[in-house]
Amino acid sequence: MEQRGCRAWRERQPSVTYMVALIFFWSGASAQIRYSISEELKEGTVVGNIAKDLGIDLSTLKERGFRIVSGSTEPLFQLNQNDGILYVTRKIDREEVCERSSVCLINLKTVLENPLEIHYVSVEVLDVNDHSPSFPEKEKRLEISESALPGARFQLQAARDPDSGPYSVQQYKLSNNDHFRIEVKDRGEDRKMPILILQKQLDRESAKDHRLLLTAIDGGKPARSGTVEIIVEVLDVNDNSPVFTKDAYSVMLGENSPVGATVIQVKATDLDEDANGEIIYSFGNGVDDKLLRLFGLDPNTGELTVKGLIDYEVHNIYDIDIQASDKGTVPLTTDKSVIVKIIDVNDNAPEIEVTSFSKAIPEDSKPGTTVALISVNDLDSGLNGKVICSVLEDLPFKLMSSLQDNMYSVVTKSPLDREKVSQYDLTIVAKDAGQPSLSSVKTISVVVSDVNDNSPEFSLSSYTFYVTENNHPGASVFSVSASDRDIDENALISYHILRDGGDVNKWASFLNINSENGNISALKSFDFETLKTFQFQVVATDSGIPSLSSNVTINVFILDQNDNAPVILYPVSANGSAEGVEEIPRNVNAGHLVTKDR
Repeated sequence: MEQRGCRAWRERQPSVTYMVALIFFWSGASAQIRYSISEELKEGTVVGNIAKDLGIDLSTLKERGFRIVSGSTEPLFQLNQNDGILYVTRKIDREEVCERSSVCLINLKTVLENPLEIHYVSVEVLDVNDHSPSFPEKEKRLEISESALPGARFQLQAARDPDSGPYSVQQYKLSNNDHFRIEVKDRGEDRKMPILILQKQLDRESAKDHRLLLTAIDGGKPARSGTVEIIVEVLDVNDNSPVFTKDAYSVMLGENSPVGATVIQVKATDLDEDANGEIIYSFGNGVDDKLLRLFGLDPNTGELTVKGLIDYEVHNIYDIDIQASDKGTVPLTTDKSVIVKIIDVNDNAPEIEVTSFSKAIPEDSKPGTTVALISVNDLDSGLNGKVICSVLEDLPFKLMSSLQDNMYSVVTKSPLDREKVSQYDLTIVAKDAGQPSLSSVKTISVVVSDVNDNSPEFSLSSYTFYVTENNHPGASVFSVSASDRDIDENALISYHILRDGGDVNKWASFLNINSENGNISALKSFDFETLKTFQFQVVATDSGIPSLSSNVTINVFILDQNDNAPVILYPVSANGSAEGVEEIPRNVNAGHLVTKDR
């Protein structure tokens, strides 16, 4: 892919206008860059090196998950995670992407995780002259009375060119003739309407019809063109055109007006009599299907009514051509423009979008740590589209607005403690300033991840155990237990006996402890007659990095068993053994020692 991108860059470089504009936002968390390219570039053409233009270390791109946050539509661009180069994924038709917009901008969001960064990339698609003007019909027939006076005007159907700006229709040319000339009326939005003007009065007896060739030419270099043949049939009747009662019509219309509501009523008069003076109204040739779906016109009264959904966010002004025609044998027609300005109402609730989100945040994160980036959008305008965003609950998080409108970051405002709260559900509320205002909410869950900030705790501050002497060596005699309020590895405890060689722990060498469960076993048999009590210390250590530990003192008392027979100590015989007979004087006092055993 990298080789193909480099090759496409060399092949297509003359077709790519490379422009970089950087705008940095809060603390390096966001930046914006802009490129310009021509439409119809081949797949794989390089747009620009985002990483290089932003000064991002190329070696960290893949590890940090450098990517484009795509929308629901098929992506037009692809980002190479190895070198940060932005490529065209398929041919871009500017007319398809932006219709007839004067500036075609495609906005992309790129995200770097760990640490979190978001960058905005705008790609302007420049128009090329890849379409020729075309007329709705190949042949247009007009009926003009021979009584029509020089200066009479006849509006023709305009040619359409999907290209915009200088590549749209720029001029019309009419084939050489003695009776007609062409005039162009600029209606804005790349709409130039051709009007056929009579220069010399017609004579049906001299010529029944006139054949003219109208050519539409765009502004490309070289220019493209399209033609329509105009056939003018000369009739001998009706010599007065309808005249509207007003020079201009303009009206304000609220969006979401109900179907059937009256927008405005136009009126025209005709000095002729009978059928030649009766007026019927219709939409002009310049009215397209979109307008026909939104507005209706009563042909008899000239009343313009609402026919479809009027949405300010789709279009805020309409220029509607209305024609007044008489009913003469050769109808005469006059056109008039009606300007309908749409008034915005607050009918769109704000939309909340989480552009990037850290699913878990360590509990030792400092206040001000970014948790998520949030953007809000309201399709309304003015105060109806001004949005205020806030966090609903009293939680250790707050919203920070950015330099870019309607962009916020969710940051911590106080220390976190996973052992108290391990997960927070934040409710983000976006409310516009309309009357009445509209709002929307979005909930995001923030998980607090554990750090090793708790030492193991023994169940008792000290332990006292009693062991009967003559115990079996190797058998468990007692056990200790500790717990840790942390989780996972931070709460995994191991035990060992402190053997520092001091007097306190000198008997610890006769003991062994199971490092996993704290069971303590004696390595030898205790003898009450030799040892009656001793103490030692056990240490509990968790598996965190770095690990934490605590110790406890254990007092052991040896219990006596009847394991020794009595021994006669006196008198002793000549061979060293005690004799069973002892002689005593006849007259002895009470308490006199006779003999002694042990």
